[in-house]
Amino acid sequence: MGFFTDITVLDIIDILIVSYVIYKLIMIIRGTRAVQLLQGILVVIVAWAFSLLLGLNTLQWMMEQAFNYGLLAVIILFQPELRRALEQLGRGKIFTRVVSEEEKEVNERISEVIKSINYLAKRRIGALIVFEKETGLNEYIESGIQLRSKISAELLINIFTPNTPLHDGAVVIKNGEIRAAGCYLPLSENPFISKELGTRHRAAIGMSEVSDALCIVVSEETGGISMAMNGQVVRDVKEESLISKIFEELKPNVKDRTSFWKRRGNQNG
Repeated sequence: MGFFTDITVLDIIDILIVSYVIYKLIMIIRGTRAVQLLQGILVVIVAWAFSLLLGLNTLQWMMEQAFNYGLLAVIILFQPELRRALEQLGRGKIFTRVVSEEEKEVNERISEVIKSINYLAKRRIGALIVFEKETGLNEYIESGIQLRSKISAELLINIFTPNTPLHDGAVVIKNGEIRAAGCYLPLSENPFISKELGTRHRAAIGMSEVSDALCIVVSEETGGISMAMNGQVVRDVKEESLISKIFEELKPNVKDRTSFWKRRGNQNG
């Protein structure tokens, strides 16, 4: 009890700050060569502890030498990583890298999807892409062919190319990967849907009626691009609006997701 009574508010703040800094440093070095460095340091520390515990003088001397000259070796071997971290600190970005990296990954995925959609639309190749959000789509994923592939424009284009085994179904994207292709979706029974819309559009609207998924359709008749969500469809979407809406729906901590559909959903029935 005496130990805890000696802890002050400043001690708690000090511990929290140090913990936060350590956490951010771990996030910065994640995925770099520095991870292997930390693993090596951990091995050295464990070996040093065993040498003290068991009285292994030779091993203890070797570990002491590793500690004495290890810092200099680390600076020389990991100069690029250290320079990058110091540059981020100088720009004031050291504490925002995790968010920027996450947004960068989302941007790369969206870029691949947009590239494939533009290619398909110009050649009037029909396509249906579904992005899973909060509502699970495992029932529909299981109706298709499991892929679990990285999102790439080339793969999406190959899937929807006519006369290929998977071109006639929907692609479901979940957790940043193409989870399945050739999936069967429920068709909307809404009697007010325009007669101009074909099976792909009805499937996209039907999917958006039973889930919160974002569905993108490329018409094989006109090459037009449509988006369906919350039971509404927006047709002839321009590239800028498409990019904006996909990013709005897929980025973390999305707010006001339905504003776009409230503004335009009723225009195209």
